[in-house]
Amino acid sequence: MHILVVGGGGREHAIVWALSKSPKVDRISCAPGNAGIAALADCVPVKATDVTGMVAWAKANTVDFVMVAPDDPLAMGMVDALEAEGIPAFGPKASAAVIEASKAFSKDLMAKYHIPTAQYRTFTDMDVALAYVEEQGAPIVVKADGLALGKGVIVAQTVEEAKEAVRSMMADKKFGEAGAKVVIEECMTGPEVTVLAFCDGKHLVPMPSSQDHKRAYDGNKGPNTGGMGSIAPVPCYTPDVAKVCMETIFQPTVDAMAAEGCPFQGVLYFGLMLTPQGPKVVEYNSRFGDPECQSVLSLLDTDLMDILQACHDGTLDQLDIRWKSGAACCLVLASGGYPGSYQKGRPITGLEEAGKTAVVFHAGTAKNEDGTIVTSGGRVLGVTAVGDDLERAIQAAYAAAGHIQFQDMQFRTDIGHAF
Repeated sequence: MHILVVGGGGREHAIVWALSKSPKVDRISCAPGNAGIAALADCVPVKATDVTGMVAWAKANTVDFVMVAPDDPLAMGMVDALEAEGIPAFGPKASAAVIEASKAFSKDLMAKYHIPTAQYRTFTDMDVALAYVEEQGAPIVVKADGLALGKGVIVAQTVEEAKEAVRSMMADKKFGEAGAKVVIEECMTGPEVTVLAFCDGKHLVPMPSSQDHKRAYDGNKGPNTGGMGSIAPVPCYTPDVAKVCMETIFQPTVDAMAAEGCPFQGVLYFGLMLTPQGPKVVEYNSRFGDPECQSVLSLLDTDLMDILQACHDGTLDQLDIRWKSGAACCLVLASGGYPGSYQKGRPITGLEEAGKTAVVFHAGTAKNEDGTIVTSGGRVLGVTAVGDDLERAIQAAYAAAGHIQFQDMQFRTDIGHAF
């Protein structure tokens, strides 16, 4: 099979890496890809958000199956467009991808179907939103309704910080039209856990639990990022907690989407908080999280292509999905200054040595004309290692990362120990 993976970050590198092991897959293309993905796939110069261009390329190059990984093209209807041309595609259609593309939609869905989440209100009038913040006090959470590269959520510790978040989204258009509507909700407390699940529209199979480390600096300090590292599985996510989540959150969400006429097929991301009152939903995403994907797929012991096809065909309940014992850790190496401004084009050394004991997933890299791998993004690499237990996996990831260098490289030193 000729498989096309849409996207060009660390998540997509992990997906390409997993698909490359499948005996069913004899050719992989990736659009646009990156310098690391290029070792496993043909990189295609089509932007991930170019729906028309992607469909045209897939038709012209006899693609058998497309895996659409990022949120934007899913929300834009890339799966719909591919399927309309007879090209099977993995991922939710636009009507289902709205579960991530609109925070207001997802919160209303949870309220309607009694899925546990934080209390909330939605606003399109800034003055009304500011008055609500004043009335509720802090801490309080302000979210842009639309897609904002994982950065549209502010956990405000003071009323003034919350008001500033509202103004920046609604008046200053920090996230463009994504912030024209905001959701303001109570601040929940407890450990945060991610559970990704394969879905076929009716059935779902949860993957091992994982935990993203969103803040830029040690001790969960600094600005929110796309994710500075992840672990899987998470010790506090016990079998008892998993049972509660399946009964009160996971299956009810899949059932709710089907009942609303927009069945979800693809990877559904459950961002959870284990509150004193029980597990509650922080957010949904309509695709693999990044860097959770890197940790979780490192533990997969079933052919990923078989899973993608089962999700597409509605036969997920007939597949036995297996996972390796042990644990995984992904450590993100980022450009200095990220998530703010940063320099590109810094030469990277030590990749080969690091790759002897870990898998180095490329996120923001490019290759110079002389063959040198250089930085080209905020999050540059995801050094991912597995171990017999979580502590060994963490140690292996940091040991491998110790071989890698580039100017102004930054990373957290407490992945797996911050909670």
